Amino acid sequence: MTPGRVVIALGGNAMTGPDGSATPRAQRDAIAAACRHVAAVVATGVPVVLTHGNGPQVGNLLVKNELAAHEVPPVPLDWCVAQTQATIGFTLANELDAALSARGLPQRTAVLVTRTLVDADDPHFREPSKPVGRYLPRERAERSMAHGQVWEDRGERGWRRVVASPEPRRVVDVPAVEALLAAGFVVVCAGGGGVPVVEDGTGGALHGVEAVVDKDLTAALLARDLEAGTLVIATDVPQVLVGYGTPAARPLGQVTPAALRAHAAAGEFGRGSMGPKVEAALRFVEGSGARAVITSLEHIADAVTRDDVGTVVNAQ
Repeated sequence: MTPGRVVIALGGNAMTGPDGSATPRAQRDAIAAACRHVAAVVATGVPVVLTHGNGPQVGNLLVKNELAAHEVPPVPLDWCVAQTQATIGFTLANELDAALSARGLPQRTAVLVTRTLVDADDPHFREPSKPVGRYLPRERAERSMAHGQVWEDRGERGWRRVVASPEPRRVVDVPAVEALLAAGFVVVCAGGGGVPVVEDGTGGALHGVEAVVDKDLTAALLARDLEAGTLVIATDVPQVLVGYGTPAARPLGQVTPAALRAHAAAGEFGRGSMGPKVEAALRFVEGSGARAVITSLEHIADAVTRDDVGTVVNAQ
C-alpha cells in the first residue's frame, strides 16, 4: 500500500449540468467545477489518479449511431467508450491544468485511454443488464430489437437499451499509469470503466467487445493495483443512507466492511445507483486493507485527510 496515493472516481453528476444537460458548454462548466475540487486534493501533496463516468456521453454517441446509420457505419460500443474517454479526458486535462495553475501548483495532467480486461465467458454477456442511452417509446425500441439489441420496459419513462456489464478482471494499462505518476503527473485514466477487451485465446492480442464495465468497480480494481491508500468515490450526496426514502433514513459515517456488507445484503442500496459504489468501496477495502470514502464532490479534499467526512470504510 502507498499511503499517500489517492484514486478519485468522479460520478456522472460531475460531467453534466445541474439539470443533466450534456451540451458541450454544460459539460465544460461541470468539469471545471469538479476540477477545482480535485485541485484541492492535489494541493494536499498526495499523488492523484482520477477516473470518471461517461454514461450521458456514450448515450449521445449511440443516438448519433441511430440517426446517421443510413449515412455512415455505426461504431461498436467499445469504440464509443474509447471516444468518450478521449473527449472527457481532454476536457478534464484542460480544466484541471487551469485549476492547478490557479493554485500555483506545478503538477500537470496526463490522460491515458485505458483498457479493462474482461472474461469472454462472463455470464453477463448472456444476460445484459446495464442501461445505456436514451429512453424511447415501445415502437422505436422494437425497431432496434429487430436488429439484435436488447431493450427493457422502464415504466413511465419508456424503454431503454441494456448491454452486457462484465466483471473487470484487470486494468491493462496500470504500468503506464505508474510511469506517469512517477513522472509527477496527475493521471486521468479508466474513464467509463475502461474500454472492455478480451484476450484472443493465443496469449497475445486483445480485442474490444460490446459491453460497458461498471466505472466504480474498475476504480476499485485500479486503486488496488496501484496500491492506493485511499479510494474516494464522489457522488451527489455527502454520505451513504440506509432506510433511503423512509422516515427512518439515516446517514452512515464510519462503518466496517462487515456492517456495510450486511446493509447491502438487506437490500439497502439500489442496483443502479448507490449499490455499485458500495460494492466498489467494499472490494477495495477488503482486497487492500486500505480505506475508501463515499461522499459528495465538494468534500473530497477533506475525505482524504479526515475520517469524519462522508461514509468512511476502514479495514479495521
